[in-house]
Amino acid sequence: MAGLVPPSTTTIPADASTTAHTKANEKTDYMNLPCPIPFEEIHREALMSLKPETFEGLRFDFTKGLNQRFSLSHSVFMGPTEIPSQSAETIKIPTSHYEFGANFIDPNLMLIGRVLTDGRLNARVKWDLTDDLTVKANAQLTNEPHMSHSMVNFDYKGKDYRSQFQMGNGALFGASYIQSVTPHLSLGGEVFWAGQHRKSGIGYAGRYETDKMVATGQVASTGMVALSYVQKVSEKVSLGSDFMYNYMSRDATASVGYDYILRQCRMRGKIDSNGCTAAYLEERLNMGLNFILSAEIDHKKKDYKFGFGLTVG
Repeated sequence: MAGLVPPSTTTIPADASTTAHTKANEKTDYMNLPCPIPFEEIHREALMSLKPETFEGLRFDFTKGLNQRFSLSHSVFMGPTEIPSQSAETIKIPTSHYEFGANFIDPNLMLIGRVLTDGRLNARVKWDLTDDLTVKANAQLTNEPHMSHSMVNFDYKGKDYRSQFQMGNGALFGASYIQSVTPHLSLGGEVFWAGQHRKSGIGYAGRYETDKMVATGQVASTGMVALSYVQKVSEKVSLGSDFMYNYMSRDATASVGYDYILRQCRMRGKIDSNGCTAAYLEERLNMGLNFILSAEIDHKKKDYKFGFGLTVG
């Protein structure tokens, strides 16, 4: 009877066989690798979740567009400002200021200026000289001695690499380069020289990115080691974590956070190993009208920050 039973067979679907054959023969075209993101932005996904722009007090921002390229902005802020202290407790003094701004945004040129009532002047310029070469400049002028500074960046975008050269006041010079080595992996490095302080440094970084996750690592001769990981749960939800370590001071900090985009609002928050918790909510009440809630609690330092704001325009 056993001889009458036909042997069992397994049929492989034609489409599965074709897919496996295609993947087996698929090769990476190293002559057509994607262009990586700038070296200074390798942690940008993690920063969105783990570094919300929290503030304390009241903030009101109003922007009025005069035409398609030119607009004016007005900002009012009322809240405490932290001052340096030798003690563990945070010392704050009540402050308030008004800020007037002018913006010119063109496809190849962006000019942004801000003037504050305390005498500070901030200016930013971004100019695309060509499709691959961009010049960025920013400056801050203040009445306080030795507190004004400026920086000029030259960014070049290649086919599968990016390079940047920086110059700043105080004889500050820096350069960075990042190269795609596979469709998902990019590696880079940076060097800097601060002539005023007679200090120099070198650093290396790597970034691995897919459609669902981003992992980055960075190490520098200054003692900094930074690792971050972001998991894209869906198009609207991202979870992130990072680890910061300084092998000279032996300080280490780890944090986890989230970035949740709803239909009418966006929520971001994080908690770190020091017990500091932060949350940031931005809700769109109407077209051109946003309401902002901000909170940061640090029980260890007994520092509690709560703020709310309104953005119009």
